[in-house]
Amino acid sequence: MSILPPSDLEIITKRLNRPPNPVEEGCFLNLWSEHCSYRSSAKHLRTFPTEGDRVLIGPGDDAAIIRLKGDLVLAIGMESHNHPSYVDPYNGAATGVGGIVRDILSMGARPIALMDLLYFGMPDQPKNLYLFEHVVEGIAGYGNCIGVPVVRGETFFENTYSGNPLVNVVCVGLAHEKNIVTATAQAAGDALILMGSTTGRDGLGGASFASRDLSEDSEAEDRSSVQIGDPFTEKLLIEAVLEAIESGYVLACRDLGAAGLVGASAEMGAKGGLGLHINLDRVPLRGSGMTPYEILIAESQERMVLEVDPSNAEAVLAIAEKYDLNCSVIGEFTEDREYLVEFKGEVVVDLPINFLSGGAPAFESEPEKPCEGAVEEKRSEIADDPKTSVLKLLGSPNIASKEWVYRQYDHEVQIRTTLKPGDDAGVLRIDDETALALSCGCNPAHITLDPYHGAAGSTFENALNLACKGAYPVALVNCLNFGDPEDPLIYRQFAESVRGIGDMARALQVPVVGGNVSFYNESDEFGTAIPPTPSIGMVGIVEDYGSYRTPIYGFAEAGDTVILIGETREEFGGSEYYQVYGCAGGSVPVPPPDPQKIIDSVRAAIGTGRVTSAHDVSNGGLAVALSEMAQGNGIGADIDLTDFTDPDVTWGGNPDYSVVLFSESHGRVILATPDPGAVIRGLRGVPHRIIGTVGGDELRIKLGGDGAVVLPLHEIAEARESITRMMR
Repeated sequence: MSILPPSDLEIITKRLNRPPNPVEEGCFLNLWSEHCSYRSSAKHLRTFPTEGDRVLIGPGDDAAIIRLKGDLVLAIGMESHNHPSYVDPYNGAATGVGGIVRDILSMGARPIALMDLLYFGMPDQPKNLYLFEHVVEGIAGYGNCIGVPVVRGETFFENTYSGNPLVNVVCVGLAHEKNIVTATAQAAGDALILMGSTTGRDGLGGASFASRDLSEDSEAEDRSSVQIGDPFTEKLLIEAVLEAIESGYVLACRDLGAAGLVGASAEMGAKGGLGLHINLDRVPLRGSGMTPYEILIAESQERMVLEVDPSNAEAVLAIAEKYDLNCSVIGEFTEDREYLVEFKGEVVVDLPINFLSGGAPAFESEPEKPCEGAVEEKRSEIADDPKTSVLKLLGSPNIASKEWVYRQYDHEVQIRTTLKPGDDAGVLRIDDETALALSCGCNPAHITLDPYHGAAGSTFENALNLACKGAYPVALVNCLNFGDPEDPLIYRQFAESVRGIGDMARALQVPVVGGNVSFYNESDEFGTAIPPTPSIGMVGIVEDYGSYRTPIYGFAEAGDTVILIGETREEFGGSEYYQVYGCAGGSVPVPPPDPQKIIDSVRAAIGTGRVTSAHDVSNGGLAVALSEMAQGNGIGADIDLTDFTDPDVTWGGNPDYSVVLFSESHGRVILATPDPGAVIRGLRGVPHRIIGTVGGDELRIKLGGDGAVVLPLHEIAEARESITRMMR
């Protein structure tokens, strides 16, 4: 019985004029999977803006290449490792890190920074807490050992992730332009070298596993689909591959990720219009009796394939021996465009290489009509006073401090990190004049209610995070995590999210340079799909880094004037305030009509060199953002919001301060400065107002009428430590 879908088997049999043999079926099953072929998503991905003045290599390779300065370039990529992280959270998350690091390495770049985006079910359930704990341990255990700092992240909790958590990872690398290599094979007769760890049975069918729903028995049944990582071998592999590339020996390179050896080698050959002749007897194995099926599709970690001129093969083998790595010439590129594999003297695979690597038929789903306008609003009676509401929000898992997470990561290795995790963006120093700012995240609650505006808003918020550090965005990558694309509602969520990201990327002139699509994030056990989660990673550049102090998100100096940029509207749809109090529906925040003007104005204000603190307003609204700034350095503030509130507007018989305190309207930034005149001149006409002064050991917010919120700093700190207390 065939393991292929009947429609695929029919197409393959017709093209080959014969049925595929069992080994060939395994190759097609993985290379034609959704994870490798994007058969459900390619139509929409092509609508992204992908070009820009700085883009040297866009989507389609292991990672994108962005021009930085002089001959320096950046490599950036993003990947998901969702299903493996549910089955085996430690190894699933660890090998997710290892895989994206090798994607950067395969372009000839040294990995210099990581970001992680993690989504779990609510942590009050033991299984979710277990997944959370061990995923973080896996990321820390791998990233710390290979010496790549985790400088930014996001952790989001929602019940519908209980059966299918998400683990998305971004990696950025640095290289000289002359050392960049791609996955495009160059010439017939060149040798194909496999370098790194041995090939075992771990990760068998990982690509096809990632393209189906998780079942109740996945933890037992699918454990063989989870790769096992060895970060110490990865560190050696990084140094060996970079040495081979810098020596001029490597003509093309690819990481062995999804679909293992067959995926990396067939795609490399097809990209160059060449065929391949591979001898599996030359592949170093860690298991006895391995079949050609297992050798080809196993996703054992810490392996790379290199194209090398035959005259340089011995030199590359010597480099591998120097680093105590397995290395072997396993094949050669050919002109016939056939993918031919031998094992023990027999041909086990004989396929047209372009058909194998690029022949998966597109899947078309008819998306439901997009929803329009606000979702019906259902507000519960809220008896809490504003202070109680603020403290409840500060303690909710999505807003509470994530220090327990990032304290496990080495964020200072490589000594580039100048702004540590926990801020709006991570900052890395490149030289005395140039720095990188990195941001990541999305808001699944907003996107669930309104995929278009929610995804556009998430894209804008990442750009605003960069602007708060004086950076302008130059590229974004994404992991588009959704349920079953054959469900029209889910396919609509996907299509509208792509449209929202694309439109905002065009508005901000930020090219979408790479990423991946992760469908089938559903659980039979819980009978539900995840919320639509188009995670975004964004990189920005600070070109005049040495000319001013990079603002931090916490209040920095007593006596500073506090300025609020942007407009506050009644936009509670998907808000954390509604989540905490069990409300539903409402208007999802819509990005401002001229998002670029907001970004430019914030950067201009920071460029004056007179901004000491900058923090965007997002989850939880203005009250939460002010509380985070007060706790950041242990300095309070006096804030006056009386002009924002109408005491005649009531809810439950009390003045309704909810809009000013908890709305999540986009485009708002809090700045603190000792020189408000200079900063305001840099704001270029965007809405803004002075709202207070930094100082004291309390956050005091004056509201309309007799309303006020007084929060001692120790109460803010205690509320925000809910996750740390839970993990103790």
